[in-house]
This record gives sequence, C-alpha cells and structure tokens, in this order.
Amino acid sequence: MKKIIRITTVPGSLGILLKGQLRFMNHHYEIIGISSEGSVLNNVSNDEGIRTIPVNMTREITPFKDLKALFELYKIFKKEKPSIVHTHTPKAGTLGMIAAKLAGVPHRLHTIAGLPLLEAQGNKRKLLNIVEKLTYSCATLVLPNSFAMQDVVIKEKFCKRDKLSVIGNGSSNGIDTAHYDRKMVSNEDIDNLKQKLNIKPTDTVFLFIGRIVKDKGINELVKAFDTISKNNSNIKLVIVGPSEKELDPIEQDTESIIKRNQNIHEIGMVKDIRPYVAISNILTFPSYREGFPNVVLQASCMEMPCIVTDINGCNEIITHNYNGLIIPPKDSDALKNAMLDLLNNPQKAKELALNARSNIIKKYKREFIWEELLNLYKTLE
Repeated sequence: MKKIIRITTVPGSLGILLKGQLRFMNHHYEIIGISSEGSVLNNVSNDEGIRTIPVNMTREITPFKDLKALFELYKIFKKEKPSIVHTHTPKAGTLGMIAAKLAGVPHRLHTIAGLPLLEAQGNKRKLLNIVEKLTYSCATLVLPNSFAMQDVVIKEKFCKRDKLSVIGNGSSNGIDTAHYDRKMVSNEDIDNLKQKLNIKPTDTVFLFIGRIVKDKGINELVKAFDTISKNNSNIKLVIVGPSEKELDPIEQDTESIIKRNQNIHEIGMVKDIRPYVAISNILTFPSYREGFPNVVLQASCMEMPCIVTDINGCNEIITHNYNGLIIPPKDSDALKNAMLDLLNNPQKAKELALNARSNIIKKYKREFIWEELLNLYKTLE
C-alpha cells in the first residue's frame, strides 16, 4: 500500500482540522501523521487509527529549531519513502515541502488554510513573502482551501495559476453535518448552561468562537457589544476559545471591558462547542483574515445566522442577507450596526437561520470533501 505523510505544526491541527479524514484515507493508503510531540499526538494516533511520528516544530521564526526539524523530516522521508507528502499550516508547510523536495518525494502537496503574513508589515512581511514563495516553489501542487484564497495567492504572485487547485467548494475537511446539529444538544443541557451563565429566556445571545487575538476582531467585537449593551440589558456576549497573549494580544482596554461588563462571558477553551451554539442566537465573527473558517461552517450547520467580515472564506460560506450579514473588516461601527439590525429584527434573524444549514449540507459535507481529495490522490498515482 502506498504511503501518504500528512504534517501539521502542532498536533491539535492534525486532530481537529483533519478529524475523521485521516481514518478515511487510511482505508486507501498507509497514512502517517507527523506533528510536534505530546499526548495530543498520541490521541490522534488512537482516534484516527494511524501511525504518528513526533517532530517538534514552532509557530514562531526559530532558525536553529527549524533546521533541526528540517533535518528530522528529511531523514523520515528517506526512510519511509512516501509517494505523497501533504502539509498544512505555515511552518509545517515550509519545512515539509523543503524536506520532501530534498528527499525526492514525487508528489508534494501543501494546503493553505490562511495567510498570517497578510497582517504583517515591513521587513517581517518581506521575509514571510520569501518563505511563502519558497514553500510553494518546493511543492508540486498548492491547495488553497477557498477560491478567494486562491485569488490572493495569484495576486501576491506567490506561485503560478497552474500549480493551484481548490478541493470541492473549499474547506480543508468539510463538516460533519450529523455532529453539528442542534438536535444533538439536549434541552436539559441547554437549560443548565443558560442557568450557569444567567441567560434569561428573553435574552439575545451573541457568540464568538475562536482564538482570543487581535486578528480575530475581538477588539472591535467587544467595543461594539459594550456600546450596544448600555441601552440593551437583555443581551449577552459569549466568548469561547483560548487566549494567545504571546502571539497576537488584544488591547488592554478590551481586557478591561471583558472584566467589567457583566453581560460578557469569557469561557476559554472547550472540547465541544455545540452547547454554546445551542444557547446562542447570532454568531459574530469579525476576523481580519481566514482560510476557510470552520467556526462559520459549524455555526451555520447548527442553524445560526452569522455576522462575518468581507474576507475570503467567510464571504464564500455566507451570502449577505441570505444566511448572514457581511461587514467590512476592522470596522467596529459596521459590526455594531449589523448586531443591532439582527437584535431589532428577530424575524430577519430567523429567516437567515432557516437558510444556514441547508447551504452547508449542499456544499460542504465532509464526505464530499474527502472523496474529492481521494480522487486527487488517485490521479497522482
């Protein structure tokens, strides 16, 4: 059986972003997962039924550690002799593609699920541009996970059009539509969580799910909500996700508002987001940049209208005034107006919600994405 090696920088990406996909592919190829060491990588091995190999990689620019990881990957590729190396996430992509080319791996695929460099400036941006071009030059095929992301790559001249391909309608892994279903959350769980967060039946709950960082638009969201809540006592903002203060911290003022405003609940990281979606009314996702946001797929699949920014991925999943609202990025006033629009027009919010799930089932079911990727692998044989 031919081998395919799939690589991410951190094991959480391997286990969460590609959940189920690795097990599916393992029926057709011998799949080996590579990511940084730890218990999470062991969990991926058990959950997906695949062999995993630890190689420590960092998300920051760390030349000596990067060279060490590059050499380790090269040795693994020479020993395992995979027919395909398929990387995800920026650092794993760069190291994996260079090592695979040096090791003579015939098919080298890199999926782009976001471009952090788009928010960088000055010398850092120049360096990241060079690294991105190097990654794509070492790949034989580059897979943007949205059509708009593909357009960005072409516009930035990172690589030629004929090296790019989008799987299906976009997304790295599609979505498990049976799992992300409101019916999967019991009324008892909903009632208990509402009671715990002091959410009354008359409250409208805005929800954010994602990393608590500047790039996700948290500063704009908290500011907009704080302004609205001064005249509306029956609203709540639930923020779900880990804080990353060392990489992309939110403003001190934003931290202060979160602590001060009694209607804002910061939950932290959770294993299962579904109960939080089930108690909420509207997803607010004012991100600056995305590849193809799973959160918007998941919330839409659970019949939730979404307020998103006009960036790639978001503006492909959401159609303005059909299954959500689209606003400009980095615009707290536009976000506030969109939130007020759905708060003051509950019937409109319901109509947007009605279109949300059917759109996801039609375009982004995970089995469809898996089959499309499998077909691509087979054409490379």
